[in-house]
Amino acid sequence: MPAQHTRRAVLGASLAVAGTGVLAACAGRGDTPDHSAMNHGAPSGTAAPEGYVSPGGPEVAAAEKRRGAGPERKVALTATASRLDLGGGRTVSSWAYGDRLPGQEIRVTAGDTLALTLANHLPQATSLHWHGLALRNDMDGVPGLTQRAVEPGAGFAYRFAVPDPGTYWVHPHSGVQLDRGLYAPLIVEDPKEPLSYDKEWVVVLDDWLDGVNGSTPDAVLRELTGGSGHSGHAMPAPSSSGDGGPSRMLMGATSELLGGDAGDVGYPYYLVNGRTPQDPSAFTARPGDRIRLRIINAGGDTAFRIALGGHRMTVTHTDGFPVRHTATDALLLGMGERYDVLVTAGDGVFPLTALAEGKDATALALLRTGSGAAPGAAVRPKELDGELVTADRLVPDRSVALSGRTPDRTVRIRLTGSMAAYDWAFDGKPYTADQRHPVQAGERVRIEFRNTTAMWHPVHLHGHTFALAGSASGARKDTAIVLPRQTLTVDLDADNPGLWMLHCHNLYHAEAGMMTVLGYRR
Repeated sequence: MPAQHTRRAVLGASLAVAGTGVLAACAGRGDTPDHSAMNHGAPSGTAAPEGYVSPGGPEVAAAEKRRGAGPERKVALTATASRLDLGGGRTVSSWAYGDRLPGQEIRVTAGDTLALTLANHLPQATSLHWHGLALRNDMDGVPGLTQRAVEPGAGFAYRFAVPDPGTYWVHPHSGVQLDRGLYAPLIVEDPKEPLSYDKEWVVVLDDWLDGVNGSTPDAVLRELTGGSGHSGHAMPAPSSSGDGGPSRMLMGATSELLGGDAGDVGYPYYLVNGRTPQDPSAFTARPGDRIRLRIINAGGDTAFRIALGGHRMTVTHTDGFPVRHTATDALLLGMGERYDVLVTAGDGVFPLTALAEGKDATALALLRTGSGAAPGAAVRPKELDGELVTADRLVPDRSVALSGRTPDRTVRIRLTGSMAAYDWAFDGKPYTADQRHPVQAGERVRIEFRNTTAMWHPVHLHGHTFALAGSASGARKDTAIVLPRQTLTVDLDADNPGLWMLHCHNLYHAEAGMMTVLGYRR
């Protein structure tokens, strides 16, 4: 494990947590949150600057109407303090959606209308972001931009059409709450599913420190930034419960795949579906079964290289959108990225190993199709060092490829900052909610991300997918890695009006200031 050193004193301490909660479908169960405290889709309370579309404006309503209103799927979600079992006798106090990690998956069909009520039983305000979905802007879940924060004891009724099938996930967009247990898979089934498979395995990868020896994400952010985040979110006040635990500052984590520095934070655990390698979760199938794996990187600061021992994988989708089927031994996922793959199961017990890239640690789950001893926690299948397919090598399925078109507008964004100063930003300007990169509905927009830093950054755009490499031939993505000293070019169709967050999905980089807004002109 690379050495960990403190560059700045940890300021403050962990937040006290208490309470319990559950996640369940609410139809016919009588467990809908108290609507007396519910904010029914209210606008953010911050008016859009003159000339820009408002998140609750008529343009947004018209776009939602064009998506149509399919069958309603009701879900109730409770964000609450929980005791979470990570396996092997490791239990931590954290925050989660209910009492499980990951939160219970939300499953709908493309064309449905999702009606989800969020009840906030946390000691902080929160929100819910639908990572990857092209949904209506006032449901996107960014406090201060698209909605008011959901205060402790209050709730929010999210309601929107779900247009596109694929593998997505949900998490807060409030401070560093994502680096607790507040995340869950969101699976949107295709009513005309073209793939043939026998079983489906949802795989959620995570890096974990919350509740371990007094660590909290808030204390880690204070350590990294010297106590002053620039994102516009309030830095939580220190509590009297301790000093925030040991230093989690990471030094010496390097990866050739990531162009050098692999990450900022040293995590004590790396998880697959909420379990440590010492007591991994297991998926059961039969030899010869064709299995669809839906893989999600829900980590805060870790890229994962993942492989299934004894198997080749066939990539079918990335970030929810289909690609030309491509065989590989391993995949690399930055934070926020998703890949769907097909495997034909062998006979035995096989390790699904996720290497914390550059951090000399692994996460583990098992595929069990027959008898045999389970591999040890430190198993590293040879496939991890075999052929690796990255997103730039994938070709979109013809059904989702962008049409050939000359861009109407080019938006150029520099990625700036350094680990030493922890001043991550776009164009040297830490995030404020009034920032706007203007676009016009109907335009083909090209975005050039020029990374001037010595660090890799997974950039994520809300409410849209883009084509990689600035052409119709690139895979459709919503989250993509920009390597150090490199430029990534993407194209998108401006077809979803509103104010849309664009940010690095390294949670701590975003909270330090590496966020901005793509805004539609009226």
